[in-house]
Amino acid sequence: MRIVSSALALLVSLAFMTSTAHAKRTLVIGVTQFPSTFHPIIDAMLAKSYVLGMALRPVTSYDHDWQLTCLVCETLPTLENGGAVREKTPNGKDGVAVTYRIRKGLTWGDGVPVTSDDIRFTWEVGKHPESGVTGADVYQRIWKIETPDARTAVLHTDRVTYDYNAFGVEPLPAHLERPVFEADPRGYKQRTLYDRETTNPGLYFGPYRVAEVSAGAFTALERNPYWQGPMPYFDRIVVRIIPNTAALEANLLSGAVDYIAGSLGLTLDQALSLEQRRGGDFDFIYKAGLIYEHLDVNLSNPVLADRRVRQALLYGVDRQAISQKLFQGKQPVADSNVSPLDWVHSDDITRYPYDPAKAKALLAEAGWTPGPGGVRVNAKGEKLSVSLMTTAGARVREQVQQVLQHYWKQIGVEARIRNEPARVFFGQTVRERRFEGLAMFAWISAPESLPRTTLYSSMIPTEANNWAGQNYTGYVNPAVDALIDAIEVDLNRETRAVKWAELQRFYTEDLPALPLYFRADPYVIPKWLKGIRPTGHQSPTTLWVEEWRAEGL
Repeated sequence: MRIVSSALALLVSLAFMTSTAHAKRTLVIGVTQFPSTFHPIIDAMLAKSYVLGMALRPVTSYDHDWQLTCLVCETLPTLENGGAVREKTPNGKDGVAVTYRIRKGLTWGDGVPVTSDDIRFTWEVGKHPESGVTGADVYQRIWKIETPDARTAVLHTDRVTYDYNAFGVEPLPAHLERPVFEADPRGYKQRTLYDRETTNPGLYFGPYRVAEVSAGAFTALERNPYWQGPMPYFDRIVVRIIPNTAALEANLLSGAVDYIAGSLGLTLDQALSLEQRRGGDFDFIYKAGLIYEHLDVNLSNPVLADRRVRQALLYGVDRQAISQKLFQGKQPVADSNVSPLDWVHSDDITRYPYDPAKAKALLAEAGWTPGPGGVRVNAKGEKLSVSLMTTAGARVREQVQQVLQHYWKQIGVEARIRNEPARVFFGQTVRERRFEGLAMFAWISAPESLPRTTLYSSMIPTEANNWAGQNYTGYVNPAVDALIDAIEVDLNRETRAVKWAELQRFYTEDLPALPLYFRADPYVIPKWLKGIRPTGHQSPTTLWVEEWRAEGL
């Protein structure tokens, strides 16, 4: 009987080990948003970055320790190791030549090697005045790229910046996309294969490639057979779109999804509640980081163009109460656009504590007096009414909207709430500056990320530049432009920090955007899923997806 029992136990053990080895080779991830495009350098949207993190890699990125590292390149080039060399530009200015050596074995999903020509083609697209890419300035400052061989790209820039060796751009497949681009540069945004043939394997060179897409519903990725890095554990990863966060939680608990992406998933209050109820089933991480929730202000709106009105809106809201009541203090009030976690943060700024009396005084000074129904009016009898938009289905943002609406009503401001699906909100409304008043969303940045693309006057999206740039507010301040230029070329940390402080003073006085809070994203990870490490900045966890694995099932 003992022999039989032992044999049975051994068989059960072997069966369990076998099932464990094969039971969880597909990972289903739940997120709240679907990308507006799959093109890596068109539109800035976290939902896209999250998916593409598994299928592409930028040349450089900040890692989990907030240090710049190579992902496509072999070694980070520096002035110290000779990978970067100071030089004079053709017009006699100081520039730098930065040499990137592509990792051996990087291959597109159709078997074509990733080469330096792909990096050069990406630059050609980015610098074209009609391509309409996001962050065009990154490409425009490069005046020449040399490709001495298939794995070497030498970028010649027209200035020496403190981040001279940071090139966080994903290469594009020149063998597929160049003919499409050259046929019609202005229409390229609508004709790119990333949206017309999203499952074309040649568009991806990461550990996974996009295998199936259902617009607004899911994206499925499968292993890239040409990937020569560490072999990813999961055969297939499905990213399901569930815009409603309550439904997202229900799908997690029912097992319909295995894991919810921390930066695109449950709200903080949901995660805190779930931890109280089901803390033994999941690992909970609350990752504070460089995620700035705010209200972009359309400064083309004559009402909001008055700085006194913008200041009044901020004085009229008890943001500290919002932080405590909605987030249990885990998402601190943002006094500026720079997080206290970033070394360039300054305390020498204008702050806006809750002061409804001051808010009313500023509105009166701006010509808005009490009117019918408690809504202020100007001399023409026009109501002080502003549009307030965000992504539909985002429960916390919708709660914050209602709170803002309540507070502003107390000072005589009417807030009209109108929300849209994230794909429309980011892909068109915000990008083309179609929001009439205020747009609530978050900027996710890298450490010491200069806000050139969001504040510089030449970065305002227009039809003429094919909606390139991210200065959605339409902010124009020559002094801020000059300050951004000065910060960028200052390689001395101490003097650069002084300039950063001045930039934050400008920001908090002018308020091109209204700061709300810095997010702490909740990561609710099933006990069996290992290897996920939140970064706290704009580089998504999926850039290290090959480290993920299932254990103990």
